Amino acid sequence: MKVVKKATEAKGCGGLGLQLPLIVRFPDVLKNRLEALQGAFDFAIQSQGYDSHYQGVYPVKCNQDRFIVEDVVEFGLPYRFGLEAGSKAELLLAMSCLCKGSQDGFLICNGYKDAEYVSLALVARRLQLNTVIVLEQEEEVDLVIEMGRKLGVPPVIGMRAKLRTKHAGHFGSTSGEKGKFGLTTAQVLRVAKRLEREGMLDCLQLLHFHIGSQIPSTALLADGVGEAAQIYCELVRLGAGMRVIDVGGGLGIDYDGSRSPNSDNSVGYGVQEYAAAVVQSIRLACDRKFVKHPIICSESGRALISHHSVLIFEAVSATKGASPAVPPLDFFIESLTDDARADYFNIRAAAIKEDYEMCMLYANQLKDRCVDQFKEGSLGLEHLAGVDSLCELLAKATGSLDQVRTYHVNLSVFTSVPDFWGIGQQFPIVPIHKLDQRPMVKGILSDLTCDSDGKIDKFITGESSLALHELEGGGEGNGNGNGNGGYYLGMFLGGAYQEALGGMHNLFGGPSVVRVAQSDGPHSFAVTRAVPGLSCGEVLRAMQHEPEVMFEALRHRAEECGIAALVGGIARSFHNMPYLSATNASAAAMFVGCGNGCYYGQEDGHHGSHHPANAAAVVIGVADEEQWTYCCA
Repeated sequence: MKVVKKATEAKGCGGLGLQLPLIVRFPDVLKNRLEALQGAFDFAIQSQGYDSHYQGVYPVKCNQDRFIVEDVVEFGLPYRFGLEAGSKAELLLAMSCLCKGSQDGFLICNGYKDAEYVSLALVARRLQLNTVIVLEQEEEVDLVIEMGRKLGVPPVIGMRAKLRTKHAGHFGSTSGEKGKFGLTTAQVLRVAKRLEREGMLDCLQLLHFHIGSQIPSTALLADGVGEAAQIYCELVRLGAGMRVIDVGGGLGIDYDGSRSPNSDNSVGYGVQEYAAAVVQSIRLACDRKFVKHPIICSESGRALISHHSVLIFEAVSATKGASPAVPPLDFFIESLTDDARADYFNIRAAAIKEDYEMCMLYANQLKDRCVDQFKEGSLGLEHLAGVDSLCELLAKATGSLDQVRTYHVNLSVFTSVPDFWGIGQQFPIVPIHKLDQRPMVKGILSDLTCDSDGKIDKFITGESSLALHELEGGGEGNGNGNGNGGYYLGMFLGGAYQEALGGMHNLFGGPSVVRVAQSDGPHSFAVTRAVPGLSCGEVLRAMQHEPEVMFEALRHRAEECGIAALVGGIARSFHNMPYLSATNASAAAMFVGCGNGCYYGQEDGHHGSHHPANAAAVVIGVADEEQWTYCCA
């Protein structure tokens, strides 16, 4: 809550003036995760007498944020930690960041490749980066050979093998013989023979495989690693210059705390057990074939970065829990059909007898009949509302009323939690304050988008509701999103994939972001970087719109309509984030309060909310800490 207060308070009050939702990153947690992963493998290698070492890579697809990748390279420098890329853009990113990393750190090049991709990877070797081009398809070997000769760069080649081993969970579809990537055993042999004919078999140095994300158990892990280690030993027998086995991803996250191999939200092991199983499986296979122990590499992105990021968002309102008063119903009895009228009197008779089951039976029949009458036009809206209220009152009195309430949250599920919508992935969600008060309300979370799928109604407890506190004001919320008396929730373990996969449904862009580090100051933390979320202008620009042209069109129309004084508020709307942000009073002031204090101009080379300095722009005549700019390119 201290972080939320610091981030959302106005700049004039000592805050950062950021708007929710907010991603809080803790690089110290990321450092701890990397060191724990490295330490687990170091311990397993030492305790088992393994005659090589471990050096991991971070697959940047998990989260390509610049500062996350730079943190991984910095924290991994003592451990020869590297990066994995799956596209040309990711390769450029990895090449740039690894210039400051360990010279021994791997640059693993996965994914489909064309001549430009392969050429970039070969140039990376010329830049003295430890680059390995992993063949995902058999035909890629021809491209690597050709481009290597053209550029005069001997490639270091890896192969991704399709294993027979696969697991039955959601992510198991990415493994096995039907997997999207990799070479069958026949293709592995053909590639090895092709390289042998070209005199390049020594270039084949790495074997890569991927059992699937969220491997549920170490038994399955050991089975898959053991199979891959046999392929590795066979390649050594064929004369390849093998020295690395890349076990891919799959190190799972215990999202629900059950540590169960039978849960889609958990795995039945920890990082120490994972490392021990990998090392043992490779050691046993190599020892049986008298093969030198290879360097062990893994691409454990989910396990590395999930924990260090927390998504903070606000519940702005909730459906009311109390039933409305039921108006007298006798006034419309004559409007009912005979059957509906009989149901009404039967309800009264059953209530007197305290036969609640029959009460609800007649109530539902009455409701259905009244709906039919309403559709026919023989019953008014007041009548239908009265029947609805009666049925709700009876359901509450008999204990059959659904007590789950809907909390409306200042968030887009499609932007910030896309894995919940796409694959049903569940994340821990809890209030981040009021933790000394028992949550007495069962609720689901409904987002801001105009989409019925924009809700979170399944949780890691296995239930379809979340324990929440009553909102201040009886469920109406405050709707301000500015850190003053709101109800704040945190979604945890979402540091991997969510930002990279999130879209802009309804033009809701990414959240604001702050980086928080441990500090010796009075609050024990320091915000080391703050980045506001995308403004309306910026998300519009991402969809090929031109905010400056749009603003000019609206300004001209406002002048024609004689409301030029409101132009400043329109400009400010372009500057603000699309999420809920202001109370009704300040929103009105945004349009009405500018008066003659607004002006609009141009400044070349700048646009949007992130470049306010020295720009001629619209300025709202309010307090200094709330001044803002919107510039025209």
